[in-house]
Amino acid sequence: MKAAEAEILIMPGIGGGRSSPHYWYWRWCERMDTARLVVQEEWDWPDPASWVASLHGQIAAAKKPVVLVGHSAGALTIARAFCNAKSGGNVVGALIVAPADPHGGETLAPALKPFQPTPTGPLPFPSILIASRDDPYCDFEIAADMALDWGSELADAGNAGHINIDSGHGPWPEGMMMFARLLTRLKV
Repeated sequence: MKAAEAEILIMPGIGGGRSSPHYWYWRWCERMDTARLVVQEEWDWPDPASWVASLHGQIAAAKKPVVLVGHSAGALTIARAFCNAKSGGNVVGALIVAPADPHGGETLAPALKPFQPTPTGPLPFPSILIASRDDPYCDFEIAADMALDWGSELADAGNAGHINIDSGHGPWPEGMMMFARLLTRLKV
């Protein structure tokens, strides 16, 4: 599958809709004509049910097959929306980037608490989960367990922090390569 054959819905995490335009997912929206952010009413104190509803609304409006990209709490939103679903509808795949751990102990951002418990069960479409070994919001072992639970291929990003601006990920070409790898596996 080519990016032009899909609608690419990018689900940022907390604060994501107001993040720097230099952030990798904003750059992806500029670079790919069929990519757009899933906009939320509340970026700082999310209600998971509302975030899932926004995601489903964007998916329902899509005119082409959908590929999801989720970062941090956006990754948890994708899991909450589709774990154990019998079908992904017109969603054909997902790239899950640096999922946050809503049970993260001392590193837990209070706004993540509503995402407890972490969704379990397989996603009904192919997915790749990219995890960092030094992510302050999710231990690598927890992310590896999420990948196993969700039926996602685990991609080790090494010491990449939370794969955000703070960890030096503006353009993030490695992420674009992983996205391209996912697309090659997807069939329409």
